[in-house]
Amino acid sequence: MKKPELLAPAGDLEKLKIALLYGADAVFIGGKQFSLRARASNFELDDIKEAVDFAHQLNKKIYVTTNIIPHSEDLEGLIDYLKALERINVDAIIAASSSIINIAKKHTNLEIHLSTQQSLTNYEAVNFWSERGAKRVVLARELDRDELRQLRQHTKTDLEVFIHGGMCVSYSGKCTLSNNMTDRDSNRGGCAHSCRWNYDLFEDGEKKNKDVPFSMSSKDLQAVKYISSLIDIGVDSLKIEGRMKSIHYIATVVGTYRKLIDDICDDIAITIPKYLLEIKKAENRLTSHGFMEGMTTMNEQLYNLRSEQPTQEFIGLVLDYDKATKTAIIEQRNKFVTGDLAEILSPNFQPVTFKVEEIKDLEGNILDDAKHPKQQLRVPIPFEVKPYDMLRKVKH
Repeated sequence: MKKPELLAPAGDLEKLKIALLYGADAVFIGGKQFSLRARASNFELDDIKEAVDFAHQLNKKIYVTTNIIPHSEDLEGLIDYLKALERINVDAIIAASSSIINIAKKHTNLEIHLSTQQSLTNYEAVNFWSERGAKRVVLARELDRDELRQLRQHTKTDLEVFIHGGMCVSYSGKCTLSNNMTDRDSNRGGCAHSCRWNYDLFEDGEKKNKDVPFSMSSKDLQAVKYISSLIDIGVDSLKIEGRMKSIHYIATVVGTYRKLIDDICDDIAITIPKYLLEIKKAENRLTSHGFMEGMTTMNEQLYNLRSEQPTQEFIGLVLDYDKATKTAIIEQRNKFVTGDLAEILSPNFQPVTFKVEEIKDLEGNILDDAKHPKQQLRVPIPFEVKPYDMLRKVKH
């Protein structure tokens, strides 16, 4: 059984390192130019080079999004930027526009992945782009598993499928709501997430939403139950969305899918509820199966409620560990107190629990609680932990 690539997002270098250390085979990032998340990206060219060097040391890959739908004025500087990415040795660019693809082919030898913005939903379209230089296509999110299987049977190109993260209410990311309401072009990197706003809904002048605001956002995609089917179909890359998410979200989601994919491919018996329980520790919005089972219904939408409930379980990031004293230096992220039951999330072993017996600041002062985000603290941990391991509060 061929093991698919696990592809993760990263909005900055810290998130990128977490994604790779916790099991991603590749990470996609956006630079300051030509990316649909350009406003949110922290990746200058020097950062992209550092990302590539870090990934290649681990025999992993970096893909850079150049996936805007450009107007003529947006193409200025594109050739130089693509050549710079080639010199940096990125593993591929993700592009949606034929203009960017043609320029990349003419002026560089960059590998090209076709963005989901092209809304590829049939094998003729996949083969069309394959003949024009796309090494991989990121399929439209509106495909169910039967359609994916048919596509695989009629194509040789690498296929990439979304398995986790936000689902845009538009067709494969093509949206004009933001343009219309805020003058920020979703397809040129300026999405204002207008679909997630709260609205009043009127019919014939009468307000229909009496008690709650109306929204039209989709539930997030969560495909844990469908990974085995996607592997069986022969999907080449399984993609997690969420460049804006926290390091705890990335570590938890990537680590869970990493273990699940490995267990399936190594023919280890899997118990789906175990993986669902783990991945729920990172959820902050309601989830659904997306289009995995066919056309969606109102059960996959968030028509009349918002579900953002940021988890407070992530309490600290390990910076260092003293084996002699069995004490970790951690960077605190959410409040915890002496006596809390915590667990260590690590890419090196399964979660292990321990009781927080003591909290000290770096000057040695004993604290009853930790309530200052980013404060560095000393916490006894009775087993060895490593930098980038995480502490999570265990709910009783």
